[in-house]
Amino acid sequence: MNSFGTTAHQGTQGHNLQAALQRAGFYPLLVSDVVEDALDGRACLSHLVHLETHFDRTEVHRHITVLVLTEDMLVITHVDDQQLDDEGEQMVAQVSTESVPVSQIRSVVLSYVYSQPQNYKPSDPVRELTLSIAWSGGQRVDVGPAACGDPQCDADHGYTGTIAQEDIALRISAEADGLQAVQDAKSFARAVRAVNTSSAAPTDTEPHSLERGRFPSLSPKSSRGHHRR
Repeated sequence: MNSFGTTAHQGTQGHNLQAALQRAGFYPLLVSDVVEDALDGRACLSHLVHLETHFDRTEVHRHITVLVLTEDMLVITHVDDQQLDDEGEQMVAQVSTESVPVSQIRSVVLSYVYSQPQNYKPSDPVRELTLSIAWSGGQRVDVGPAACGDPQCDADHGYTGTIAQEDIALRISAEADGLQAVQDAKSFARAVRAVNTSSAAPTDTEPHSLERGRFPSLSPKSSRGHHRR
């Protein structure tokens, strides 16, 4: 079994990551090897494993996204499977990875959905959570028809929309994924914020450490583009 770490804390995180991949049940050996390859020997500090299943007529499509945080990198691995024949005997797995220096992360956004907010109590669980992380300046634009306050008006008011900055967004539902999955996403977001904040401030002795190659160059095998959704 891969360790994903060397010290006691890092080894525990690596063991937990392996267990999460096994629970997901989506080609765990393949995904584990791909993640370890993308880490390039870095130790896992925190992780988030998200499996999604989509139904398209008679076909079932699954894909998994694995986020692994190290001291200096956020490593994203995405794996899709595809059926090549009607019988489902010929399958292929499409894999992509991306490695992002934590100093380049610009924002970590958590969006929450609560049921019956008028009856909210501190013990109420989050119904749904979306984790969005931005690092390259990529933006998502949501556009829809604009309207006025008159419900009888059928005039064309053009369009209105919102712009959200994100490179990756994962939606975790307590109903579909379980309450623990929502808590795991919140914990991972806190870990990313903590590492990102500590890496953003250069020390007095190394005022230009962030600009002068603090992070090692990536080998070709770990610079593959991540499939963003």
